[in-house]
Amino acid sequence: MSATPVIEVTALRKSYGGRAVVDGVSFAVEEGEIFGILGPNGAGKTTTVECVEGLRVPDAGRVRVTGLDPVADHEQVARVLGAQLQESELQAKLTVREALELYASFYPHPADWQPLAERLGLTGKLTTRFAKLSGGQKQRLFIALALIGNPRVVVLDELTTGLDPRARRDTWQLIEDVRASGVAVLLVTHFMEEAQRLCDRIAVIDKGRVAALDTPEGLIRRSAGSTVISFTPSAPLDDGDLNGLPALTSVARKDGRITLSGTDETVNAVLTLLARGHITAHQLRVSDATLDDAFLDLTEVTR
Repeated sequence: MSATPVIEVTALRKSYGGRAVVDGVSFAVEEGEIFGILGPNGAGKTTTVECVEGLRVPDAGRVRVTGLDPVADHEQVARVLGAQLQESELQAKLTVREALELYASFYPHPADWQPLAERLGLTGKLTTRFAKLSGGQKQRLFIALALIGNPRVVVLDELTTGLDPRARRDTWQLIEDVRASGVAVLLVTHFMEEAQRLCDRIAVIDKGRVAALDTPEGLIRRSAGSTVISFTPSAPLDDGDLNGLPALTSVARKDGRITLSGTDETVNAVLTLLARGHITAHQLRVSDATLDDAFLDLTEVTR
């Protein structure tokens, strides 16, 4: 980790029509870190990253990218920051090769676009015009264009939307390789599996504010029930006995099946309860909570 963060956002505010879309957001991204931003639709995620990119002027607060103001120092920031926007377009008749060569010409020391195109599955599409590309192919091209300037920081908004599962996993590996080279990645995503695999830390933004900021594991530990136990008992279980289980956060019954949320302590206690009653737990399943669970808990609290 660097002594000075490569991205610093402090008390950021942005309103439209008198409504605060971003309301006091603060976070910092370190060099070589993948920092995720999660949140419901309309939470202020894209507005936040557009302020980082210098595409929007904040109403209040402070944003710095490698110590530079994205608005006042926009030309300098453009040399160190690559961006893949949520919605982007290119000239319809531009071929993939022409787009890559054009963007490479914008930088004094660009990446070699040919290995990048190969890694993103674009080699067979180099002579294809932009208008003829599928949605997933366009997405992969925009990722290549975000990386072609050898940036110190790259912002990826909805990185793998439109990609099939294999292309998504290949792209994840590419982003992990980018991080390994020391580049900081600011990742906005709706895919919880993507965030859990890639991100070192995550800010959950809800209603324009940071509801939580932690590692994926830390966020999961905040979930109301970090462990889920489900089974079908061979004999009835008393509600009082179940509700008295230690660290229990919820009980649900459906079609004779019982699902409990709690901790490892809850698991041990329910197994003891079953053994004491000589009750068999059919189709017993014990699983950890996921980032989905943590996300729902954190965002539902503020609704």
